[in-house]
Amino acid sequence: MPNFEYQVVPAPRKGKSARKIRGSEAKFANTISELMNEMAAEGWEYQRAETLPCEERQGFTGKTIKYHSMLIFRREMSAEEVIADAPAAAVVAAPVVEKVVETPVENARPEPVLSRTEGPASEGFMSETETETPSEDRKGVAAE
Repeated sequence: MPNFEYQVVPAPRKGKSARKIRGSEAKFANTISELMNEMAAEGWEYQRAETLPCEERQGFTGKTIKYHSMLIFRREMSAEEVIADAPAAAVVAAPVVEKVVETPVENARPEPVLSRTEGPASEGFMSETETETPSEDRKGVAAE
């Protein structure tokens, strides 16, 4: 079974000027025939023309759908190209994993266990001992 590669080229939108060619239709036909002859000289065979939708941005947030005309060409791949383009089967060796035996350390410190009832956040912003100390200082200042 033959293998093909494809190339998609945007179709020209307007005809190019050329000597002794008058009229927009004739210029357009000449432009397409030049494009097809260039592709044929490189070994590409014309297949078909397609009109495909493409979503494009309009402004910052808007989107519109525009339609583009494309020309599709194909050519047969040689056996050497088929072999070169074929993905090679990846051979991956499994990694060697050594088993690590953990020995417990005798004088190791245990991990601290934190709970929500410990610490300054659970006591509130001002604790009772903090509120009593400044008032005692004021009593002492007033007494003097």
